[in-house]
Amino acid sequence: MSNVTFYKVDETKVHVKSTDSGALMELSEHFSFFVDGYKFMPAYRNKLWNGKIYLYDSRTHTLPYGLVPDAMGFLQKRGYKVAADNSMRDTFPVDKKELVTCATERDIRFRGQRITPYDYQLDAYSHALSEKRSLVISPTGSGKSLIIYLMMRWYLEEHEDKVLIVVPTTSLVEQMTKDFAEYSSHDSTFNVSEEVHGIYSGKEKIGLEQRVIITTWQSAIKLPKNWFNVYGMTIGDESHLFKAKSLNTIMNNLTRSGYRIGTTGTLDGSLTNEKVLVGNFGPVHKVITTKELIDNETLADLKIKCLVLKYPDELRKIVSKLEYQAEIDAIVSHEGRNRFIVNLAKSLSGNTLVLFNLVQKHGKPLYEKIKAAVGDERKTFYVSGEVDATDRESIREIVEKEKDSIIVASSGTFSTGINIKNLHSIIFAAPNKSQIRVLQSIGRGLRKSDDGRATTVYDISDNFGWKSKKNYTMKHAIERIKIYSREEFDHKVYEIELP
Repeated sequence: MSNVTFYKVDETKVHVKSTDSGALMELSEHFSFFVDGYKFMPAYRNKLWNGKIYLYDSRTHTLPYGLVPDAMGFLQKRGYKVAADNSMRDTFPVDKKELVTCATERDIRFRGQRITPYDYQLDAYSHALSEKRSLVISPTGSGKSLIIYLMMRWYLEEHEDKVLIVVPTTSLVEQMTKDFAEYSSHDSTFNVSEEVHGIYSGKEKIGLEQRVIITTWQSAIKLPKNWFNVYGMTIGDESHLFKAKSLNTIMNNLTRSGYRIGTTGTLDGSLTNEKVLVGNFGPVHKVITTKELIDNETLADLKIKCLVLKYPDELRKIVSKLEYQAEIDAIVSHEGRNRFIVNLAKSLSGNTLVLFNLVQKHGKPLYEKIKAAVGDERKTFYVSGEVDATDRESIREIVEKEKDSIIVASSGTFSTGINIKNLHSIIFAAPNKSQIRVLQSIGRGLRKSDDGRATTVYDISDNFGWKSKKNYTMKHAIERIKIYSREEFDHKVYEIELP
């Protein structure tokens, strides 16, 4: 069969050349996927689109750079002879041992104390830099910000171009900047205030002198194409949360960025999303699991209590017939259910995080009820997207110093990337069907507390099933329990009758 050769176009794409059109057709089909929920999208319903996305562009014969190893392996299995052109060879290979030595000799501090990176952090850092393109899977609580810091510092010392770090939320811009300041607090060769600039709404975006830019993808997508020409390294943190179209646009603008590293705690199980991420960053590299971090005592011990609320028959008959959104409205407005959450939060000692989804319908009323119930006995905080990013960061820092507070937060702002030390309990006050959000939310409480206590998650679900029919959110609860089993988390199910 014919040869298939890959040529480098730039740091974002490769050109695929073959004398056999069949090879290219197979490649196109291999990298085509149905989009999740495509059957419900107007373009598909109106027969304007077949529901698929194609990562291989058959018009230009180009493929995202990160998919090259996958593509070559696929074609070889199909019997084709494949080769990479000299333009794709790494002319500046990096030795892993030298990278590890560089990291371990660096003066890194946390709360003023010198720290040494864990072996799995050194593995993630050295693998990503030696490969130059990688999607690093490292669970929440594993110290991804330190891994990113090590990569960023090495690049600045070895190269002249700038580093772009893209994150999903304004809170992460603030937190990562503070993490970098803490790690380098005793390092005279790096000054965060001079070297690092954060971008989100209201922040300066043009004519920046700093060599490290941390931005939300929502801000980056609005910037002109030539703005991206100065970056040689791009790191996408919590990259699974980027919208695929926006991620592609941003990464395609970074044509000079040879180092492209994505970090995430988990993938959502969607093959489409994984291929998009791999195409933009590189092959998946799994570092360590949450269970392993708990077993080696890097993270706090974890217990999950699945609380299944059972409702009276008359109400179950009604709710079981509702559509999904109507069911959600019935759940978050149920007085007995909210009273149960308030009493649960009040009864738990230590710092407690209560997570909700709907701000006006659930979050604010729940916060007011909890605040009224605990009075002056415990400090109570509220966080949602309406709260300024700097205020959110201030609340996080305050809570870390508290021993018996309650923080009521939207899952959108506190399920991803926000680390809180001394968190003892997490209450899932609202139904959640996202695998990623569930695991990220659990990760919020896995940093070891000063008193060494375990973290307990209270996963509240609602059984409105009638006869053989299960309601929507109960089906989601079953999926969450499957996640806990797969991740080998210590979990137990309790049924609770609600009046």
